Amino acid sequence: MFRLDSGSTHRYCDGMTRRSFVQLGVAGMASTGLSQILRAKEASVQQGIPGKKTSVILLWLDGGPSHLDLYDLKPEAPAECRGIWNPIRTNVEGIEIGELFPLQAKCADKFSIVRSLHHGTGDHFTAGHYMLTGRGGVSGADTQGKSPFIGSIATRMSGARQPGMPAYVAVPYGMSIGLRPGYFGANYVGASHNPFETDGDPNAATFDVQNLQMPSGMTIDRLDDRASLVKHIDRLSRAVETRGMMDSMDRFDRQAMELVTGSAARKAFNIGLEDDRTRDRYGRHSWGQSTLLARRLVEAGSTFVTVHFGGWDHHWDLKTGMENYLPIVDKLVSALFEDLSQRGLLDDVLVVLCGEFSRTPRMNDGGNGGPPLSMGSPGRDHWGNAMFCLLGGGGVKGGRIIGSTNRLGEVPLDRPVTPADIHHTIFHVLGVDPNMNFLNHSGRPTPALEPGAVIQELL
Repeated sequence: MFRLDSGSTHRYCDGMTRRSFVQLGVAGMASTGLSQILRAKEASVQQGIPGKKTSVILLWLDGGPSHLDLYDLKPEAPAECRGIWNPIRTNVEGIEIGELFPLQAKCADKFSIVRSLHHGTGDHFTAGHYMLTGRGGVSGADTQGKSPFIGSIATRMSGARQPGMPAYVAVPYGMSIGLRPGYFGANYVGASHNPFETDGDPNAATFDVQNLQMPSGMTIDRLDDRASLVKHIDRLSRAVETRGMMDSMDRFDRQAMELVTGSAARKAFNIGLEDDRTRDRYGRHSWGQSTLLARRLVEAGSTFVTVHFGGWDHHWDLKTGMENYLPIVDKLVSALFEDLSQRGLLDDVLVVLCGEFSRTPRMNDGGNGGPPLSMGSPGRDHWGNAMFCLLGGGGVKGGRIIGSTNRLGEVPLDRPVTPADIHHTIFHVLGVDPNMNFLNHSGRPTPALEPGAVIQELL
């Protein structure tokens, strides 16, 4: 693995101290050569599949938010199921969402809600792996990721929309259930397609993306001199070259150079260039400014940007948790859709909001094994049999509800949707071929996506 050192970082939540670097991962890069991907793109054009310049912002609610308290309220259900809050009308007739979302209610015509999403598991790790990769194979007893994140696959095939920008960015980091990058990682498609992580808090006055710093003692001239890197490459087996590895390495080398020496990425990551009114619209906190930074990145040419919002595992004191979090989410989601629309970007940027699973239709007693209410208000436990996904922009029609759940919100009542269906829809928006194969760690060709179907009602 070749690395361009770019300074030190703080300690992560897993307790490990790591280095920020632009890195080239060798493992897995032979799975599909750049030339093969270019041929696949040409074949897609010949088949009438148009190339696209669209991008995706995934707002990830890590821990699992309850569909019954956000976008699929059941006011007629028994008290222990319907929860604490009431539904409110939106600007789309017939669509109601939770009362803690008054701002989204005013722009519901810009997004649609899948209410019949399900995968059937209440294990954080299994569910996260399904939602982010489309595949099973992990659990709380075996958390190691087995498959690549769909964004890694998509950007491996599409690249960035504009030169000089990282194709796949995670703000402030890629993390799933405490694993970094966890199921946001590229796995067998190659470590060079892991997310470019910003680190830090975009709301901080001192926010700076360490990965864009010139390595200590390095000059542009020295970095531009590729002789030393060529010497390393020449030592590699020529058998590796025949599998397309050289093409991939050369591409990553160019991208790393563009990031460190160019101005496009530096400008895009400089959130301080935004005017105060725009920053205020998103909210002057880490989540709001992370979302604004995501908008800046896709506008500048990144293809896939993820934003991490942690803390949604509300087994108890759901009332406090939701009253703290939902107004923040309401403000940033509504600001994002309005901002994209005003900038003429809404048709080019797909916004996706979801978590790994939902919460139980029946609330618990708030005791977590102790006396009832001893942990605050009642909470909800893990539930993967019914959940939501919000999608808007990127050509997706707004003001639609896809599927429904039964009267208690337990299971899909009609039009059941799987994570693979969400992924096929995302790939369709990006113009990426879901049938492309990659070699997994066993050397077996593996399709980019599991079997599924584009949600045609959204398009």
